Amino acid sequence: MYIPKAFAETDPDRLRAFIRQHGFGTLVTHTTGGVHISHVPMQLSGDTLVGHLAAANPQCEHLKAGAAAVCIFQGPHAYVSPTWYTNPGVPTWNFTAVHASGPATAITEPGLLREHVEALAEQYESTREDPWTPDYPDSMLGAIVGFRVSIEALEGKFKLSQNRPAADRRGVIDALECSESGADAALAAMMRGREP
Repeated sequence: MYIPKAFAETDPDRLRAFIRQHGFGTLVTHTTGGVHISHVPMQLSGDTLVGHLAAANPQCEHLKAGAAAVCIFQGPHAYVSPTWYTNPGVPTWNFTAVHASGPATAITEPGLLREHVEALAEQYESTREDPWTPDYPDSMLGAIVGFRVSIEALEGKFKLSQNRPAADRRGVIDALECSESGADAALAAMMRGREP
């Protein structure tokens, strides 16, 4: 990922928190057989990402072969109009993204798969008024292949108008806060949280 210095996020704790908050990511693997891409929820545990794919997904062969993987997580993003600036400018797009890369391994052992899917359900069901309690029959576990990606590199790009004067940043924040889009509001909050 191309990351100009102004947009680099290097704090490992902030990058990990971002992954936890935006856990639906893109798993990219590459072997001599080509590139495969899947969009899946992933959980971060220490320096390891854990997820699963349908067993019929050809990307499972990459996982079983120990392919290198890149996991991409995206957060709030929005178009930025130059009319929001007090100084001359051009249209752009503000966004947040984190890439985690490292070797992938497959998880096929039923006990480990069960632990993974139960933890995933717990993460997303725990805040619900009437949470669903997982009860996965072994036949369902056989329909998936889990994976682990051992994170060897973690990089973040938070392009939040840091390259613009303070008045322009405030103009972008104000415009995004006036939008009816929840994503725009989330981006504005991120920008406001990074103001000096």
